[in-house]
Amino acid sequence: MDDRLSTEKTRTDAASANDGAPGRLGVLTPGMGAIATTFFGGVLAIRQALGQPIGALSQMATLSLDQSPGETQALIRTVLPLARMEDLVFGGWDIFADDMYTAARDAGVLEPATLEQIRSGLEVIRPMPAVFDRNYVKRIDGPHIKTGRTKMDLADQVRADIQQFKSAHGLERLVMIWCASTEVYSEAGSVHQSLTRFEEGLKNNDPGIAPSMIYAYAAIREGVPFANGAPNLTEDIPALQELALEKRVPLCGKDFKTGQTMLKTVLAPAFKARMLGVSGWFSTNILGNRDGEVLDDPRAQKTKAISKLGALEHILNAEAHPDLYSNMHHQVRINYYPPRGDNKEGWDNIDIFGWLGYPMQIKIDFLCRDSILAAPLILDVALFMDLAGRCGWGGPQEWLSFYFKSPTVPAGAPAEHDLFCQLEKLKDRLREASLAMAAESAESSWRTAN
Repeated sequence: MDDRLSTEKTRTDAASANDGAPGRLGVLTPGMGAIATTFFGGVLAIRQALGQPIGALSQMATLSLDQSPGETQALIRTVLPLARMEDLVFGGWDIFADDMYTAARDAGVLEPATLEQIRSGLEVIRPMPAVFDRNYVKRIDGPHIKTGRTKMDLADQVRADIQQFKSAHGLERLVMIWCASTEVYSEAGSVHQSLTRFEEGLKNNDPGIAPSMIYAYAAIREGVPFANGAPNLTEDIPALQELALEKRVPLCGKDFKTGQTMLKTVLAPAFKARMLGVSGWFSTNILGNRDGEVLDDPRAQKTKAISKLGALEHILNAEAHPDLYSNMHHQVRINYYPPRGDNKEGWDNIDIFGWLGYPMQIKIDFLCRDSILAAPLILDVALFMDLAGRCGWGGPQEWLSFYFKSPTVPAGAPAEHDLFCQLEKLKDRLREASLAMAAESAESSWRTAN
């Protein structure tokens, strides 16, 4: 067959790949509080036509299979065999044993009227006992936790949970997304430098191995893609990246880019594009949910603050533009304020300067809903990580940087923070996946016919 015609046929096959992925996909979340229940409940509500998946690129954004003039745009979910929302099955772990209806009601994100309509679907979702260590989360505690002689024992229990959940629900595949609390700040040590050292550390209860790392290790060992929605060290360590590459399991993270940082990754590229200077950027946040309570601990707040600080400096690149950005003062504050609940408020004061150095100011007051912004990101990450797994893409998935404040990238590689550059990388990778899977399908059909 002529190469040009073959390519056109592949595009046509890819454009018609709207039957979805085969079988059911399990989505497991360590942490089943406000963010997870908003995601679970939102998917159930969408299934019942009670709302739309606004904010989810996998459901509402479009993609062309190449970038030629006049190329037809089609919904991403119609040109890629993504798992369908009706095929998602939810589970996870939490330090509290409440069913997901009770947890969602207590979180106070979804309206009572909505919760009542999806109550039966939420009530049947109950958390498994969690891996928990008060040395890593200081401000909360709960009774629903695993016990074991060693951290390897705990990892084996999580692996058994994964196996049992998959079998009980008749699932084809699984993904795991960390939706639990921010852990205290930590840096990679000797135990994190290789898989051998890490597994020895699990057996010897090394204090440098955090609960999130135990979940990530268990997921990778079971061939389950792992994503980190918090700023914890977790999947950044060489040991887990080594294992993920060996097992060809996708990894991504870290720290969902929802509110304030999302705006920074939009505005900073605009300032840079116009060659406007920035002398200062002061950011503060107030929130009152469980995440805010955890972040009231200075060591946990340090983990979050470092995650929120990195994007701006990378985008503006003071080394390349010292006259515009070398003296910028960037400051981030996080404040726990219980009356705010899940409705986080982010204030930004931006001091910029223009022609002849004349100063100007921009003020932003973003009254956002943290879990409402995070839920569609979880959906996208779950579906795209599952896609990556089916494509055989192991290790850090840098193309999913779009969703994270501190993207996980291969060792030694620079992270991209510009939201628009991240979006192009995401779409380029989806085009690659679409064409590759269509070609594989066409080859399979040819073999069957011949």
